[in-house]
Parts: sequence; C-alpha cells; structure tokens
Amino acid sequence: MTAQDKISRYSPEFDVAVRGDTITADRYITREWMELENKHLWPKVWHLGGVLADLEEEGDFIRHNFGKESVVMVRQADGSVKAFYNTCPHRGNRLVLGDVGSAPRLTCGYHGWQFDPDGTLVHVQDPDDFAGGNPCGKVTLSELRCDTWGPFVFWCMDDDVAPLHEWLWPYTERLAGYKLDNWVRVLNVSADCDFNWKIIRDNFNESYHLPTIHPELATFINDGLPTTVFEMYENGHNAMWMIGHQATSRKDYVSGDVPPGLYEAAEAWGIDPKEYRGRTADIREAVIKAKRERGADAGYDYSSMTDQQLVDYFHCTLFPNLTITMSPEQCQILRTEPHPTDPEKCVFQHWCLYPPNAKMTEVFTPVGMAPLKHDAIARHSVYGDGVSLGFVADQDLSIGTTQQQGLNSRGFKGCLLPGQEKRVQRFHEKLNDMVLGHPTAARE
Repeated sequence: MTAQDKISRYSPEFDVAVRGDTITADRYITREWMELENKHLWPKVWHLGGVLADLEEEGDFIRHNFGKESVVMVRQADGSVKAFYNTCPHRGNRLVLGDVGSAPRLTCGYHGWQFDPDGTLVHVQDPDDFAGGNPCGKVTLSELRCDTWGPFVFWCMDDDVAPLHEWLWPYTERLAGYKLDNWVRVLNVSADCDFNWKIIRDNFNESYHLPTIHPELATFINDGLPTTVFEMYENGHNAMWMIGHQATSRKDYVSGDVPPGLYEAAEAWGIDPKEYRGRTADIREAVIKAKRERGADAGYDYSSMTDQQLVDYFHCTLFPNLTITMSPEQCQILRTEPHPTDPEKCVFQHWCLYPPNAKMTEVFTPVGMAPLKHDAIARHSVYGDGVSLGFVADQDLSIGTTQQQGLNSRGFKGCLLPGQEKRVQRFHEKLNDMVLGHPTAARE
C-alpha cells in the first residue's frame, strides 16, 4: 500500500496520507483488542441512538444497548432530549428493558425507585431509612451528552469529544439539500453475526468488492474507478461519490440496448429506454431533466438538491462504525456494533428512511414493498436464519463469517491493498492511533 494512487481518484481537496501500517489479525480476533476499543475508542465517538419519531411526547424513551453498555434517551418537557446510563443508582439494576416506550417516570423493577424524565429521583421505598435523609430530589441518573441532527438522536460518553454538529462534518453541509429532518424510518432490521464488527466496516470503506459481490448493481451504478470519487477527512470520516443512472464503465453497456435496472429506472420517470439504444450513458441527464420537471407532481421536493444529488449515490462513512448511503428517495443507515463479550461476533443494523410523500402509501425497501410509515418493518434475527436484511446487505454479510475464519489462520500476515482501498488503510491507522496510541509496524 502506498500513498500515491495511479488509477483510483481521490479528491485533491479531501485526501489524507497513509503510513502503511500493517493491518493485523489480532484486531479482529482477540479480547485484548476488544478491551482496548472499549476503553479508548467507543467512549470517544458519538453514537447514533435512535430516531426522533420515537420521542414525540414528554416521557417517551429509546433504549440503545451497545456492547455491555445501555443508554436511555428521554424526551423532556421543553422538547429537548436527555440521555442517561441505563442503570439504577441504588444497586445497578437496569431501569429500561424495552427498546422504545413511554412513561411519566422511569421505574426500577427491583425496589421500585422512580425517576422523572429529567433523571431526578422522585420516589423511594422507606425514604426515612437513609443516613443522609430522604434521597429524593438529591440523587439523579448518570447523564451522558445528547444531541440531535436531522431525524436522529445521538449520545456520547466523553465530555471532551467535539460537539455533534462539529463531529459530523462535512455531512451536515453535504446532506443538507436532502432535507432529512422529517424522513420516515420504514425499515428497521438487525441481526447477530459471527464476525468482528470491523469486517463489515472494511467492506463499506471500499468499492473494490462491487463487481464480485454485487454484480447486478453494475447496470445502473457506475462503479468504474475513473468516475468514482473518494474523499477522506482528517477526522476519520470518508466518502465516495458514485455516478448513478449510468451503467458501469467496466463493461460495454453503452453500444447496445439499455440494460435491466437502468431500463426500469428510466421508465419510472416517463423515459422510453428504447430511444437510448447505443447511447445509454445519456439516460442520466434525461432523468435529471425529468425529475426537475415532474418531481413535484410525483410528491417529491427536489428543490434544494443538486443535479448530482438527484441521480448519484453518496456513500458516507462516519468513523468508526456508521455508514449513511444517500439517494434522493432513500437514506440507508448501515452499522455494525460490537458483541458484549465476544470479539468474533457483532450486531449488524440496517435502517432505511424515506421522504414523506402525499402521493405514495408504499415504498420499495431492500426487503420488498412496505407501507410508508414508521418502522413498518422492524425485526431482529440471526444472520443465516433465512430472514433477509436487504438484498444488497445480505450479499455484504455473506463474506463476513468466512473472512473471520480466514483471519484466524497462521497464514494471514496482514492485508495487501490496492490504491482504491486506501480508505480501509486510513480507517485502521486511525484505529491504531486511538486504540493503541501508536501505529503498528509498516508492511515491508
């Protein structure tokens, strides 16, 4: 791996040099690495806790279990949201056992201690039996930082981490035109998986796998290196712009008929694909024009989107474990989180949000049609049990277990990466800096 790339395109404005640290197997398989991540990584980043649609009224709450930790986000009387560790200050029992709910007070199921939505203790059994007097009004739940962006609520364990909107840069600017604030989470699925959380993060940090793992995407997403732009930012986040509504340049999809996928995408906007035989690359501009002319009639608000946002795919990877894939009609959230105790397991989560549309009652999700309403499809499963997490996500996850097995081999000496996978290299060097406090030896 070298810092100089001869084929893949890295934005000259947003590029970061890499050192060439060896990407070792121990980070995927050992408890030592897992414990170092728990100590030095996870407290130092913002975590996506849920969506504001679950927090409409005072007392509404969301629980987010993360590794061994558990956090509760609660809507306040003034409309703000507070986050608390999900542990009773009495003897540590978890207060909230469900993922979402609403209650005027958070009540511990062990001894009945009760807390107002702002975390203040307001009721205990036998209040006069405490040496310091009645603890009500004096004791509070342990609070974490909490903030919102768009339809999302985030939490953070460390007071020294940059404020959320600063930490999210540049996505607060780059995604503003999509007007995400009132988008609806229709798909909310997750699964337990038999591989380390970083395996799928590596996968989302590169597009090298698209021709082999997702060959069907090639007919309407151009995954060719000359047209794909990669960006890397100093804060560890990175991005990839892929041209949509255009077939891959890796094969000749231009001189003949419009291929499937691109064919249907054209028809959806009243464009006759037969008229584009031999010039299929022109469909992209035709779709831009059609969306500008007919988008409002179809119930969409494209007014603040650029032409590029109307047809292309913006793949945003937030360090360390969150990915947002944007198109004008869908926002995908893809995330892996660590297993509480086993470094060779993780939890994979897949959300899909859609813009509200008065002309539509259903939307096409990665697992099929669903009503355009909050969490129309919500389920948790075990990967491999036959329950789909989305047709593309299923393909991504299909390599996870076998890669985990291969990383346990004595024959694996460290990753050997092409230039287009520099984002993978950067991800692990950022991990080395945070988790180890120093780089590992460079591969010779």
